[in-house]
Amino acid sequence: MRYMIIVKATAETEAETGIQTPDEALIKAMTDYHEQLAQAGVLLDGSGLKPSRVGWRITFAETGGSEDRRTITDGPFAETKELIAGYTLIQVRSREEALEWTRRFPNPVGLGRAAAIEVRELYELDDFAPSESLDRLREMGVGGA
Repeated sequence: MRYMIIVKATAETEAETGIQTPDEALIKAMTDYHEQLAQAGVLLDGSGLKPSRVGWRITFAETGGSEDRRTITDGPFAETKELIAGYTLIQVRSREEALEWTRRFPNPVGLGRAAAIEVRELYELDDFAPSESLDRLREMGVGGA
C-alpha cells in the first residue's frame, strides 16, 4: 500500500520570494524523520514544491463532445489552503502502519505553528479490472508495478 503524505501550503510558503531556508531545527527534524522512513524501508520519495507563482494549471472545460478544451493559467493561485507545499511517498503493509508513520511527521512549518498535512492512499493497478492498457502501464513500471 502506498500513501502520499501531503504537506499543505501556507501563506508563508506561497509568499516565497527567493530560496526559502527553513531553520536548522526544522531541517534536522525532517531529515531525521525521512532517515527513519528510509531505514525502515518504507520511503519511496519526498520533496518540497516551489510556490505556485512559478507553476501553472491546466483546466479542462466540459464540451459534451469527443474533444477537450484546455485552458492554461499561470500561478500564483489565491486559495493557499488548496495548494501543496511538499510530499512524502511511503509504501507500507497497512493503513495502521501508515497512520503510525504520519503521527510522527514533524510540523512542516516549525514547532508551535499552524500547519496541516493530508494523507491519501494511492491507487494500485490491481485495484482495477485487468486490461491491456494496465499491462502496458505495468511494463513501464507505472502505478506501483
